[in-house]
Amino acid sequence: MSTVLSKDGTAIAFDRSGKGPAIVLVDGALCHRSSGPSRPLAALLTLHFTVFTYDRRGRGESGDTAPYAVEREVEDLEALIKEAGGSAFVYGISSGAALALEAARRGLAIEKLALYEAPFIVDDSRLSLPKDYVAQLNELIAADRRADAVRLFMSVVGVPTVFVTMMRVTPAWSRLKSVAHTLVYDTLIVQDNQRGRPLPAARWASVTAPTLVVVGGESPPWMRNASHALADVLPNATHHALEGETHMVRPTALAPVLVEFFAC
Repeated sequence: MSTVLSKDGTAIAFDRSGKGPAIVLVDGALCHRSSGPSRPLAALLTLHFTVFTYDRRGRGESGDTAPYAVEREVEDLEALIKEAGGSAFVYGISSGAALALEAARRGLAIEKLALYEAPFIVDDSRLSLPKDYVAQLNELIAADRRADAVRLFMSVVGVPTVFVTMMRVTPAWSRLKSVAHTLVYDTLIVQDNQRGRPLPAARWASVTAPTLVVVGGESPPWMRNASHALADVLPNATHHALEGETHMVRPTALAPVLVEFFAC
């Protein structure tokens, strides 16, 4: 494990593995290097790339300087890209895809961008984000009701109650609770595009890097609709449906698609 200092002095923990062009992997909600899909995906990508996996601020071994702002997370990613040599490929999943897209919009040196299921809501195929959702999360975290915050998040994103009940008796539950406060961070990144309205094309007009927008072929309609909408508004995007996959995409299914995109 190594660390790099972000612009505000926050230490961001990361791992570097492999050899070749640099690619930075950006996790989604509740995930970090030791808990989530990045490690197995990185293991497959290291055959072709120098892969950077990192703990987003507030997670794992990274710091969490207050107050939080989306701009600070963009600066974290910028510090990783500088560590990688000044420019890099970037892959983001879920809220990590939204963060990677925001970083590209703000002009980070991203050569190519791959986005897996940024959780945008662009129509009425899913209920939009509750207006008081951030306030509810903040109240639960302030009261140290971390388990309730995780349950609220899973309810909002549509995880079946029986699945949540089962998770509470697994070792993973304590890991989820440890990063529950970062659910607010993820929400601040995505909330403007979870209102059930068309995506604002002008917002990403500056994102001219080649971009691959990927969605699972078995993911729900609202997510498939959002991926098509995102690919349509980005200036230089290609859409790809990964047949048989869902939001919990298998690294063995995703890695060949990323290799083909980033290597060409």
